Formats: sequence, structure tokens, C-alpha cells
Amino acid sequence: MILHGYWRSSAAYRVRIALNLKGLEFSQANHDLRTGAQRAESFQALNPQGLVPALELDGEAFTQSSAIIELLDELHPEPPLLPREPQARARARAMAALIACDIHPLNNLRVLSVLRQEFGAGEDQVSHWIARWITEGFAALEPLIARHAGAFAFGDQPGIVDCHLVPQVYSAERFKVDLSPYPRLHAVADHASAHPAFAAAHPSGQPDADPA
Repeated sequence: MILHGYWRSSAAYRVRIALNLKGLEFSQANHDLRTGAQRAESFQALNPQGLVPALELDGEAFTQSSAIIELLDELHPEPPLLPREPQARARARAMAALIACDIHPLNNLRVLSVLRQEFGAGEDQVSHWIARWITEGFAALEPLIARHAGAFAFGDQPGIVDCHLVPQVYSAERFKVDLSPYPRLHAVADHASAHPAFAAAHPSGQPDADPA
């Protein structure tokens, strides 16, 4: 397996966590989003959207982090990343989608670049934009985590919600978003971050990471 990503991509971070939780070996092909490396013809042949991550597996390329995580769960069922019971699976998927669909895309690098380059937003305005969508999403996620969490964000085992949550908290902390209004969310993210599979996936430990 080859994971195409970028060290600070939240979406690639999710997939690294899932691969580590499954105990799967993989290599990395890294594309610096700041330089537009993801738009290279060779990469767009794998993913015409020109976004990371993409996972090469058995001669095929798979895209979209949530879909990749579910594929890994179907190919390698143990340990499970989704609950067994259908209603619980739907709830876990919805919590992950709240992050993947309603928070992260609005703060993606390409959106922030448009704000800066086409709308003339300054860094204070960009930071306000980032914080707005993270806090709105986390405000909705906090009661769901309070309702469904155990040791992790959905029950007592790490799963798909944690794969999405921990990278989003990393992003929030990077942009200095106040997490004190979300104590349960913050607590389960901190707990998950200490798990070896999450720690090994952290951006700072990736081969293409900027020097500390």
C-alpha cells in the first residue's frame, strides 16, 4: 500500500491513523500542497481531483479519506473502526461526516488561498474564518460525544470518529482556537492522541514534516 499525502493534511492524517489502528504496513508518497505538487500530472493520473490523500492498493487508487477508512474496515475487519449495530454505525458515520463535510472543507488550504488571493482577506480575517467553522462544528459535536463517548469518541474503542476528530483538534490547536467550551470533546481527543496508533500518525513525525 502507498499512501499519497502531506504531513499536515488533516485528511491524510485520518488515514494514517486508520492504517496504524489496523496494524497495516504502508509506504508514503508525499506531495507538498504549498508548492502545488498535488497538481502534477503524475498525481492527477491517480486522483483527477488533485487532492490528498490517495491510497494505492492492488493496482488501484482510492480517494476521499472517509471512503478509504471504510474500505480498510471492510478489507481488514479487526479491530473494527465502525460499530457492528446498524443504528450505531449510522450515528458514528454522522459524527465523522460532521467533521469531514461540515468543518474541514471550509478550512482547507485551497479555500483559504481563495480567501486571501481573490477576496483580499488578511490573516486576522482568515483566522476568524477558521475559528468560526471549527467552533460551530465542535459546538454541535460536543453533545454528541457526551452522549456516545466512552474512553473514546464513540464507545470504549478507537474508531472512525476518533480518526476524524484528532486531526481536527490538531488543526484547531494549530490555529489557536479556544477548546475550553468543549471539555468532553477535548478529553477524548487527548485520550486518543496518547494511543500509539495516533501518536505514530501525528504530523510532526512524518517524513516530509517541516523541521521543528
